Amino acid sequence: MIITQGTPFQKAIDAVESLPFDDREELLDIIKMRLAEQRRDEILANAQEAVQAVREKRAKFGTVEDLKKDLLGE
Repeated sequence: MIITQGTPFQKAIDAVESLPFDDREELLDIIKMRLAEQRRDEILANAQEAVQAVREKRAKFGTVEDLKKDLLGE
């Protein structure tokens, strides 16, 4: 990734690097927790969508071979 000087991304990096070490570690922990929370929310939304598809009989069941055939239109 090429980071151009003065971009918002570079400015964020510069701001983080200007923090004391302990603050950078705490910021990293906070970002990791928030990313995990966002991922959990995404997984929940996907699960809810899958449950709804099953309820509406839009979901298909079968083996991996069945999936391959379905995807290939066989």
